[in-house]
Amino acid sequence: MNAKEIGIAVVTGAGSGIGRAVAVELLRAGWSVALAGRRVEALEETAALVPGGAALAVRTDVSRPQDVTDLFAATVERFGRVDLLFNNAGTFGPGGVPVEELSYDAWRDVVDTNLNGAFLCAQAAYRQMKEQDPQGGRIINNGSVSAHTPRPRSVAYTATKHALTGLTKSLSLDGRPYRIAVGQIDIGNAATDMTAGMQTGALQANGAVAPEPVMDVADVARTVRHMAELPLEANVQFATVLATTMPYVGRG
Repeated sequence: MNAKEIGIAVVTGAGSGIGRAVAVELLRAGWSVALAGRRVEALEETAALVPGGAALAVRTDVSRPQDVTDLFAATVERFGRVDLLFNNAGTFGPGGVPVEELSYDAWRDVVDTNLNGAFLCAQAAYRQMKEQDPQGGRIINNGSVSAHTPRPRSVAYTATKHALTGLTKSLSLDGRPYRIAVGQIDIGNAATDMTAGMQTGALQANGAVAPEPVMDVADVARTVRHMAELPLEANVQFATVLATTMPYVGRG
């Protein structure tokens, strides 16, 4: 199956971590991929990991409406359509800050990126998928296990990830008449720069600091690819992928 047959993807936060892993997985599978992120150099590094891959690097701050408009315009100009959006860009914000000390600017930065950015990208994808021929496509939102169960001192991140679940459900319902399938992947402890400190010690609900296991980020990427390559008549509404023994299920 060639790239045109597989489809055209937009991956946000593609310069590092989960976004980079998913973009590489899709490129290797023959997808054409628009790589979105704030640092063009990092996006170009992602593209270089798959020599000969059909990649387009677009500097994008997902919290800025014009940047998002320009991202999708560049994608359609280069590749002709959009079949998949992996809505991945996100930030944890300042770690370990008690709620009473979290500044409004820090709160707003997390909300603007994790929630407002996800909405803007989904809206742009929705508009394109509704109007293109053949009609339709798929949006996969990167939630988190924090969309179900929070960590201590993570109020902004957790609030936005809970909100993403509502965004996923609402978009999924509204997309039905236009063959737009929308799902969410909730990830726990994928090994990335963002989770690097977990293996040495993470704050637990009881106040203790304990190391936590992590999983290979490539396993997340393969899961996203599976969700992405389903026919539009089938949808993984919610998937949870986590390090098997992380302290999440039950009491640890």
